Amino acid sequence: MSFQTIEAKPIAGALGAEIEGVDLSKPLSNHQAEELHQAFLDHKVIFLRNQSLEPAQQVAAARLFGMPYEIPFVTPMDGYPEVIEITRERNDAGKHNFGGNWHSDMSFQAVPPKGSMLYTVEVPPYGGDTMWVSMEAAYAALSDGMKAMLDGMKVMHSGKRSYGSRGTYSNDSNQTGTMKVGADNSGDAEVAHPLVRTNPETGNKSLFINQVYAVRLADMTEDESKPILDTLIRHSLKPEFSCRFRWSPGTVAVWDNRCTMHYAISDYDGQRRVARRVTLAGETPV
Repeated sequence: MSFQTIEAKPIAGALGAEIEGVDLSKPLSNHQAEELHQAFLDHKVIFLRNQSLEPAQQVAAARLFGMPYEIPFVTPMDGYPEVIEITRERNDAGKHNFGGNWHSDMSFQAVPPKGSMLYTVEVPPYGGDTMWVSMEAAYAALSDGMKAMLDGMKVMHSGKRSYGSRGTYSNDSNQTGTMKVGADNSGDAEVAHPLVRTNPETGNKSLFINQVYAVRLADMTEDESKPILDTLIRHSLKPEFSCRFRWSPGTVAVWDNRCTMHYAISDYDGQRRVARRVTLAGETPV
């Protein structure tokens, strides 16, 4: 799609585009805001370099895409309940890498987020890239027989592997020195979502599973579910469904959690990385 007020330059075939012609620190015209939101829907993840945003400005910019809200378990920035700071210090080698598995943010919530906005404050001189995959492209590439089998199935999502009573963050020795991430038995709860969901803004279908929070198929055990979920995840991670982004300071990324997974690559031990994330409220998956 061509735009009048912005320029969108795709970075891969399946998803991802760099956007030029937008300064998120300033108010946008209605037309420019509409085109920016359309680019987000078209490309599923968009990137805007050379931005300069204070936390309040980032929250205001996030409202161009949805309603910011406070997420559970992760302590927000002082004075900004919708903003979490994702920091990895030089001495955090061997600690858990926040976002370091293929996931869709907070899919274990009854109403999972629509999207997320990440703003990089400081990046390492090398490494620290993030990858995304299009779960729309992954679904579209399935056989008709597999689609027929999956449509109507439900998946149980849970935060137990990360935020549960025996999850990653229940062990303080796994945590980085700066971020404060909680864990308790409320994270063990499960919620059912459709395995194939429809994006209400585009009408497109996508797989709605991920390695972290999709723990089993409804009415099945984890062992029974594992072969099916593993097969679908492995299929979704094919290179042709993916993009990889190299960050620079002052870059904003906005992605659609309803139809993507992403992975923060931890290959920069001994270097510092600081980013701020705002999460956007979503709707009940259908």
